[in-house]
Amino acid sequence: MVDGREQIKHKVDPETLERALAVYERDTPDRWQKVAAMIPGKTARDVMKLYKELEDYVSIIEAGLVPIPGYISSCL
Repeated sequence: MVDGREQIKHKVDPETLERALAVYERDTPDRWQKVAAMIPGKTARDVMKLYKELEDYVSIIEAGLVPIPGYISSCL
């Protein structure tokens, strides 16, 4: 099963989405249309849905519901 982060990644390049969201802040008129214009093949509705999925995933992480990967600790 693919986790939420991977599902979002397959729908759009995360860096492209992040860059577009940084350019067009919350108070920008027609924000979603402008963000979608920066992401090939996506509509404003698509982008809004991806953003909501990303918000939900971040909430799950912050709630501690996503296991932290086990890394091998080493002494430096």
